[in-house]
Amino acid sequence: MANDKIQAMREGGAILGRLLADLKEYVKPGMTGKEVDAWVRKEIVARGAGVAYDMLEEEFPGAICISVNDELVHGAPTDEPFEEGDKVSFDLDIYYKGYFTDSAFTMIVGEKGSPAVKKMISVTESAMWEGIEQVKPGAKIGDIAAAVEKVLRAGKLGVIENYVGHGIGKEMHEEPEVPNYGKKGTGYTLKVGDTICIEPMSCLGKPANYVDRDSNWTVRMKDGSIGCHCEHTVLVTEDGYEVLTLAK
Repeated sequence: MANDKIQAMREGGAILGRLLADLKEYVKPGMTGKEVDAWVRKEIVARGAGVAYDMLEEEFPGAICISVNDELVHGAPTDEPFEEGDKVSFDLDIYYKGYFTDSAFTMIVGEKGSPAVKKMISVTESAMWEGIEQVKPGAKIGDIAAAVEKVLRAGKLGVIENYVGHGIGKEMHEEPEVPNYGKKGTGYTLKVGDTICIEPMSCLGKPANYVDRDSNWTVRMKDGSIGCHCEHTVLVTEDGYEVLTLAK
């Protein structure tokens, strides 16, 4: 296990985890995506990290992805205010000491919210943790994928297949891909020191989606249903796993 990589990603992951925990408390009805984005950009720099989305080859209009209601992932921040009961997913990469970490969560803005959306968020988070529990040296990517899919389908959610988790480290996206569906015992074999992003995506309707032409980034559900996304960066350790992007 490369100690410089692991230490940098532990430190970067802790920064990211704390920032997202603070963001969850910061978001209120009436705020706009662009206001939140400006706060996130300021906080990334203040905490000693780099804005990873500024480093993309194709320019992204923000420091964080903000996906509201029928938007699934990669949402470009807008001037539209969040309303009470809106579902919002926040997906953030940061860059620290030469390495990337990546995490996401979905929340309901304010105190009100649809019971179906609350259940979707809960089930999707459970699916992520069930996938994480499969991580250990010698495990297959298919073990993670099958575990995630089983929880999502048991929760009667749509399973997004065209966006997947991934390896991470020196690059924001590395091999292997980590799908949210699959067959146990198949795919890449995990080894000590691997760092991967496990990120279930689900929806209340059918899983078909498309990229909004207005932004060229924001992915929306074709049937207008609500989408959900959660994610952690996970390290494969000698005896299992370590979640690097928890708030500490």
